[in-house]
Amino acid sequence: MSALLPGSTIGILGGGQLGRMMAMAARSFGYRVQVMDPDPSCPARFVVDACFEGQWNDARAAGDLARGSDVVTLEIEQLSLDCLEAAAKYAPVRPSAAILGIIQNRILQKNWLRDHGFPVGEYRAATSAEELATALGELSGKCFVKAAQGGYDGRGQVKVGFTATEATLEELAAEAWQLLGNRPVVVEKAIDLDCEVSVMVARSPSGETRSFPTARNHHVNQILAWSVIPAGIAADLEAQAQELACGIAGQFTLEGLLAIEMFVTTDGKLLVNELAPRPHNSYHASERACVTSQFEQGVRAVCDLPLGDVSVVQPAAIVNLLGDLWLDDEGNQRVPRFDLALAVPGVRLHLYEKHTARKGRKMGHLSAVGVNSDEAVARVMEAEKRLTQEQ
Repeated sequence: MSALLPGSTIGILGGGQLGRMMAMAARSFGYRVQVMDPDPSCPARFVVDACFEGQWNDARAAGDLARGSDVVTLEIEQLSLDCLEAAAKYAPVRPSAAILGIIQNRILQKNWLRDHGFPVGEYRAATSAEELATALGELSGKCFVKAAQGGYDGRGQVKVGFTATEATLEELAAEAWQLLGNRPVVVEKAIDLDCEVSVMVARSPSGETRSFPTARNHHVNQILAWSVIPAGIAADLEAQAQELACGIAGQFTLEGLLAIEMFVTTDGKLLVNELAPRPHNSYHASERACVTSQFEQGVRAVCDLPLGDVSVVQPAAIVNLLGDLWLDDEGNQRVPRFDLALAVPGVRLHLYEKHTARKGRKMGHLSAVGVNSDEAVARVMEAEKRLTQEQ
């Protein structure tokens, strides 16, 4: 393998905030960057050399992007495999279509993890309302029903059994099946959680592998609310999480980035939740916590450069800023009080230049550092609270 040196062109399939931040890291190295996105004014548009307009299944646009690129990577899973295969005719695609094909289908992903000996919670696949009813009966109790494909940030999933109801299993299954679009689903038995964590792994084509220190994550309504590095979990659990993440990356023969989301159960076990072959929301804090950010590491990995040091320099936390903050109770636009938030020691603001605020839409994030993880979280949460203050 030979490294793609600065001056080369990186193509990114997807121009959202993840593509934007990866592009900014690439430009600091002297790379040229171009993206493909359905929105010609996507967040990455303002920091790249070229933006190709194309839907996630537009193989022609993906090919056009790759034709002028030395390597292609991705920042979203919703891409069709045809796009990756079209791009691969002109440039290496990292991670590959083979990996994405497994990860973007939750049934295939769960089966792959199980078949390769990685720990997952109890689950069933269902391809009809009848199979869904059977699965709910077998798993008995609280369950999450998730569409096999698509959906993120809490979309594409339904909670079943969390509230008292006199409905039959068949009725609950029929309702969930319809809500999720009458398409294949994964049914996951709810887990007794202690906390949720994630590990980001980078692996280069030459085989060098590095994993970031584990991040601890807190979700509200299935959307990541805040995350902190380091996680502050027990040393043996940290070691297990690192070994598990690197094992998955190695089994895939990964080229690029892979985020592994995990559950820590109340009895101290680690279970793999989901995989993401791209930069990840839970590692935005790596820009301030670690010697090398996830975005720089992604550039290093896909260009086959030596991977960067991922040691923690200082604990750091982020809190997501959703579009709700830009809307008052009547739905009118407002500007959050960033000036008040930035008065909190150690806090920085990161906005994605999205033009329209919508409820639940990630518009940016705040980050904060502290002497320990708890202080970093406390600071970033205090800053978020100030965004809606009148004075």
